Amino acid sequence: MRRYRYRCTVCRTTSPIVTEIAALATVGEDHRQTLHGGHFPDDEMAGRIDRLGRWYAALSPLTALHAHIADALSDLRDIKTLGHYWWASAGATLLIGATAALALLVLAAAL
Repeated sequence: MRRYRYRCTVCRTTSPIVTEIAALATVGEDHRQTLHGGHFPDDEMAGRIDRLGRWYAALSPLTALHAHIADALSDLRDIKTLGHYWWASAGATLLIGATAALALLVLAAAL
């Protein structure tokens, strides 16, 4: 399940988590109309977040990959909660490590 959040840096407020991109657009538009007269605040942010509440755009590529895999594994158990299950985080780490080891093995065999 994808999770989204809107952040206004002028008001220093963050919206509750929504699960649809259309709901995210509505939250942002409602905030701008109500508090800013329809104007776009400087440096406002809206986008996808992981189960820990971190913005994917702010994560490094390896951390974002780990978060995507851990989110998907955690969603197998319960899609409504936040936070990674310990086994999902460990599974994501093992999957990334095994893929890297396999790529290194294939590269070494090719040379």
